[in-house]
Amino acid sequence: MTLSPRAETMRRRVSNPFMFWFWLVTKLPAAWWCGVRLREITPEHCVTSVPYGWRSQNPFRSTYFAALAMAAELSTGALVLLAAEDAGVPMSTLIIDMKASYGKKATGLATFRCDDGVSVFRALAEAKVSGEARTIPLETVGKLEDGTEVARFVFTWSVKARGR
Repeated sequence: MTLSPRAETMRRRVSNPFMFWFWLVTKLPAAWWCGVRLREITPEHCVTSVPYGWRSQNPFRSTYFAALAMAAELSTGALVLLAAEDAGVPMSTLIIDMKASYGKKATGLATFRCDDGVSVFRALAEAKVSGEARTIPLETVGKLEDGTEVARFVFTWSVKARGR
């Protein structure tokens, strides 16, 4: 899938570690504090991570569920923001539901991957044309470096073109 020039510029900016760091500090300081990082973003998928460490741990010697949720949300939200930029019109975006299941304790770097980019771009294109809100359930799976699944989230996003 080819991105519009504006969306490609956005993708390159958030892929730059310094630019992303600055964006996190100003827009999502809690995610910055926990060490959430954007590892990769394409129109098809997004990969984020959060380390296990003193800033993201709970008293049970694993990554706090809220830190995992921040990385998981970013893996879906970055795709929504990229598709909204690609649509070329102002979009209203909102999470209307979240489901989570946790498997093993996250005791290392947890990496989340959302592969629903095509669905996101399709839904935002439909919302742009119709002026109606669309809902998109986006699944992201978090794994440790050895492949152990630690969490699975489904965020349901509502998107609508503004001013309609």
